[in-house]
Amino acid sequence: MNHTFQTLEFYRILEELENLSHTEAAKEQIRTLMPSQKESEVKKSIRDTTEARIILDNMGLPPAVAMKDLSVIITTTKQGGCLMAEELEEIGVMLTGVKRLKDFLNRCKYLELSLPYYELELEPLEALSGMIYESIRNGRVEDYASKSLKNVRQEIGRMEERLRTKAEAILRGNKKWFSDSYITIRNGKTCLPVKKDYRSSVPGSVIDQSSTGSTLFIEPAVIAAMNGELELLRIEEENEVRKILYTLTAFVEDNLPVLEKNKRYLEKLDFLFAKGRLSQEMNGAEPVVNSERIIRIVEGRHPFMDPRTVVPLNFELGKRERGIVITGPNTGGKTVSIKTVGLFSLMAQCGLHVPCKEAELCLNRQVLCDIGDGQNITENLSTFSAHITNVMKILKEAGEESLVILDELGSGTDPAEGMGIAIAILDELRHMGCLFLATTHYPEVKTYAKEREGITNARMAFDEETLKPLYRMEIGEAGESCALAIATRLGMPEQMIERARRYAYGAWEESDQNNGDIEWEKVRKAPKAKKGEGINSAQHKDELLTKFTIGDSVYVLPDKKKGIVCRPVNDQGVLQVQLPDKKIWINHKRIKLLVPAAELYPQDYDFSIIFDTVENRKARHKMEKGYQEGLEIRTE
Repeated sequence: MNHTFQTLEFYRILEELENLSHTEAAKEQIRTLMPSQKESEVKKSIRDTTEARIILDNMGLPPAVAMKDLSVIITTTKQGGCLMAEELEEIGVMLTGVKRLKDFLNRCKYLELSLPYYELELEPLEALSGMIYESIRNGRVEDYASKSLKNVRQEIGRMEERLRTKAEAILRGNKKWFSDSYITIRNGKTCLPVKKDYRSSVPGSVIDQSSTGSTLFIEPAVIAAMNGELELLRIEEENEVRKILYTLTAFVEDNLPVLEKNKRYLEKLDFLFAKGRLSQEMNGAEPVVNSERIIRIVEGRHPFMDPRTVVPLNFELGKRERGIVITGPNTGGKTVSIKTVGLFSLMAQCGLHVPCKEAELCLNRQVLCDIGDGQNITENLSTFSAHITNVMKILKEAGEESLVILDELGSGTDPAEGMGIAIAILDELRHMGCLFLATTHYPEVKTYAKEREGITNARMAFDEETLKPLYRMEIGEAGESCALAIATRLGMPEQMIERARRYAYGAWEESDQNNGDIEWEKVRKAPKAKKGEGINSAQHKDELLTKFTIGDSVYVLPDKKKGIVCRPVNDQGVLQVQLPDKKIWINHKRIKLLVPAAELYPQDYDFSIIFDTVENRKARHKMEKGYQEGLEIRTE
């Protein structure tokens, strides 16, 4: 699935969804989200998304609930540890958020949805929350958390004031002893900056000295005694704080099952509302899920295209046909269209809404695709090799419940062989019974799709006047590549365009010599390239001239009209074929041998019976007897 997710840009959908969630558990669930194949599960998930979207549309965003480090806090409590003030405050903030969310969901009950009743599972534990808020604020145990803590902190405040007053009195009384007129704290001790020369004048302990050594930081003996009393008070304060923290931790431990349940439902609601917000941002719609292998999309839009400019996709597959062959010009929207269908299928099976007016989507055991160039230099794979490698993997994995998407089927190799391979692949998919979409430029593949049961053509509309693709899919009609129209608009001469058209579609007809559109004699007698201007293989030329013989029964592609070769291939690679109603000149690449002449006619058979007029045959018979003045044979 990883290749499919990457190709169809499903990972980008998951990234968008993850950015809309808040809790780490919801983010992890999104990162590992996989399409479900259980119909009941998918329908329930889509229904949850729909209800979340309705709530968001009518009530706005739900209150965000902070759950930072909640998993760590729960683990610490279970292991018998003491929670710090910051951790207890996190629990208090979370419980406040639970209460707000519960109130929000209660207000949503008028919408008559099931999702608001999740509030029954949320318990704000107001008693615990109140204790935490009374005892802790700004990551610190409050003075009023207990009477003893309040008293000891007041004593600490008075002792610190006495200590400061005493130190300042010493500074003011003997200014010449000190290098500065302020008290400093060194290594947790209250010190005075004494000049080195006056060390003996200030009894006490040297705690530190300046970088130059000229100043000593001394804790006077009288202040040291007061510092000792202050340390005892601080130890008493610390013990009282720890007692309060252990008491609150014990209350948290008593309510641990409720806290864990709150956590689970907060994460679940975070995930559901993230899906609702994604639907809101994409202007998505609830897809109908079916088990009849039907896909129907009304005014679908690729999620990552600008909704103001994108042309909506109308698409249907599965009711009559199992496969669609899409043709049309390059940059006409074929690839975007098939990627949209595949992406919608994945999104629906993950319980997400899809950006469209309406959608009916089936469950797929897997969505398999081969889209893009696929060329891999490190693995020595050409474009064609990469495509075939991917397609062979797809054919091994695909089954009746698969959706297969193939872009530029049979491309990257000789057109005739690529066409054959494309048809063979489509035939295999058709026999598998899976749903499939394929894009191509081969006219023979269009003919195949038209003639085979269970497959139909579709085309991407193109404005030949402006040379602009319309990005609109039209199912039931085969499209053209529009290469000739584009070449015309870009300045290719009309004679070259006409010649290209006739080479491409088998159109060297006798009538053309009369109406002057293309004069075969001019083409045949056109100046050849000078020696050295190109490479010419004599062996290839000999093979070409003997490729078809007079009397061969052949197919004229792409229409598969039957005809008989009446003039073999000339040095221009063109031969003449007798069709039921006319003779045409056509490039040998558009001819496929049906039955060789050797199997149809006896040796030395006179083909003039078939191809010559009665007048020519009579004239030729007379000439065999000798020269006849005024007698002529007309050749075409």
